[in-house]
Amino acid sequence: MMLKQGINSLNEEQQKQFIMIYQGRRRDPQIILLATLAGFLGFAGLQRFLTNQIGIGILYFFTAGLCLIGTIIDLINYKQIALDYNRSAMFQSLQFAKMMSS
Repeated sequence: MMLKQGINSLNEEQQKQFIMIYQGRRRDPQIILLATLAGFLGFAGLQRFLTNQIGIGILYFFTAGLCLIGTIIDLINYKQIALDYNRSAMFQSLQFAKMMSS
C-alpha cells in the first residue's frame, strides 16, 4: 500500500527509474531466512550485513550470533527484518528517482 502511494506521486519516467532502483535494492525475506540459518553453520550475522546493519553484523560474527540467541531471535523475526529494510530501500529509491529527473 505504501508502495502504491509512493509511486502515484511520480511521473512515468520517474516510476521506471524507481522500479529499476528498487528491484536492485530490495531483499527477499527467503534470502534473509537462508542467511539467518547460515548463522547455525558458523556464518552468523549475514542477514544483518545484507540489510546494511554492519555494526550488528560484526557483533554477531564475532560472538557467534550472540551465543546463538540473537540468531534464533532473527530466525523468528526474519520477515520483519526484511520488511524494515525494504521499507527503507523504498523511501531511498523514491528520493533517488525524484532527484534524477529534477
